[in-house]
Amino acid sequence: MSAAGGGFFPNPGEYSRIYGLDHERRLALPKHAIIMHPGPMNRGLEITAECADDPRSRVVEQVGNGVSVRMAALYLLLAGESAPIA
Repeated sequence: MSAAGGGFFPNPGEYSRIYGLDHERRLALPKHAIIMHPGPMNRGLEITAECADDPRSRVVEQVGNGVSVRMAALYLLLAGESAPIA
């Protein structure tokens, strides 16, 4: 990784190449694999539009459920052991 991004942080091109989900990596996934991303997405940097819009993508569902899951986790954390669990 170059220092162009500042210290040990990669520049956007390096980041995408090293960590991003692209066409080649998507093809390497097993057929039963699902594609997830908690959002917000940086299309073209973290994940290509092709991967985000793939039929196996669960990004919309994951983002939609994310707020509720975080609210429940915070409630249980802040309420302590006396919180009723349904």
